[in-house]
Amino acid sequence: MAGNPRAVRIAALIQRVVASALESQMHDKRLAGVTVTEVRVTNDLQIAKIYWTQLGRSGHEAGERKRAQQALRQASGRLRTLVGARAGLRLTPTLRFIYDEVPAEANEIEDVLTAARHRDEAMAKARVNASYAGDPDPYRHDDEEETDGSDSVPDEPAAEDADEADR
Repeated sequence: MAGNPRAVRIAALIQRVVASALESQMHDKRLAGVTVTEVRVTNDLQIAKIYWTQLGRSGHEAGERKRAQQALRQASGRLRTLVGARAGLRLTPTLRFIYDEVPAEANEIEDVLTAARHRDEAMAKARVNASYAGDPDPYRHDDEEETDGSDSVPDEPAAEDADEADR
């Protein structure tokens, strides 16, 4: 995030404070596996957007995410108080928690790239012993026709021969 250097420093501070508070001070089971991935603070230092993700059990991700989001909403006041105490700011930013979709999308992209890599390897193996179905060079070349006289059209009979045929 380029911009106000003070906002960048405060965002890093908020990330450290919230991450350590989630780990050690918040004893809510719904917050198990929650990780703060990034914090962005507006230039006027009024709002801090906290991006988070959660490692969950396969098949239960959606429900766990909703419960964790509810727990974060309920704990936002306590977390804001902790941020204010640690930051020493005159005005503590409002904390907004946003689920970070990037890790899930990155996994999907990685799966697509792996499948494409496997298809490319299969095609490379098939190409090793492959040969063309037709002629190796199926294109007609004009220079070959000029040098080869056998394929040319026979000349028309001369005028003298045509006169003899008429007599």
